[in-house]
Amino acid sequence: AIATLLIATFAIKSSGKTGIDGMTAAIAVGSVICIIAAIAGDTSQDLKTGYLLGATPKKQQMGEMLGVVVSGLAIGGVLYLLDAAWGYGTAEIPAPQAQLMKMIVEGIMGGNLPWGLVFVGVFLAICLEILRIPVMPFAIGLYLPIYLNATIMIGGIVRGLLDSRKGVDEKTKTAQATDGTLYCAGMIAGEGLVGILLAIFAVVGISLDMSGVVNLGNIGGVVLMIIMILSLLKFSIWRKKKA
Repeated sequence: AIATLLIATFAIKSSGKTGIDGMTAAIAVGSVICIIAAIAGDTSQDLKTGYLLGATPKKQQMGEMLGVVVSGLAIGGVLYLLDAAWGYGTAEIPAPQAQLMKMIVEGIMGGNLPWGLVFVGVFLAICLEILRIPVMPFAIGLYLPIYLNATIMIGGIVRGLLDSRKGVDEKTKTAQATDGTLYCAGMIAGEGLVGILLAIFAVVGISLDMSGVVNLGNIGGVVLMIIMILSLLKFSIWRKKKA
């Protein structure tokens, strides 16, 4: 999507279409390519799941079309809701990916894009590929906020420790990792639903700010993280051992 955004912005600028209209067109092209890539990845996973469940091609296709339409409407509504509640680029919704795309389009259209940094990233990615180090996790760690990187790192450490255990057969490790993944997916989905609920409260003017009454601080955050890790182990490793 980023590569397409670069090429599309150059092409639109060279055609003489600049300003807000040109930037809007470039973002539209980049968004279409991004959505195409996302749907392609999702479809490949859905087809595998459908094969395992014995789905027929007709019903699989109906499910794919229904999923695209419904999710498109739902996501559009949620985006408008979040913008009305807090606005993008704020402390509540930093939107690092959107900010990156905005910087690229404005930089090319205004002629002030820091190309040195772009080429450093390109050559760094090439070096990582040569060393067979996954580029995507490395790149994500560069532009995501530190509070997200920290939790991703902790999760990776937990998974690495689980996979490096000795005396445990691969079948058991796979089953435990699957349970842990499902549990974490549930926490991510729950956090998203709570965020939507908070956005609704913010739009209608209901304040849930409890910082003046309860303030756990950094120590409380660490304790909460430890509790979450223990709960993850409870529903993956320890449950499997008991079974």
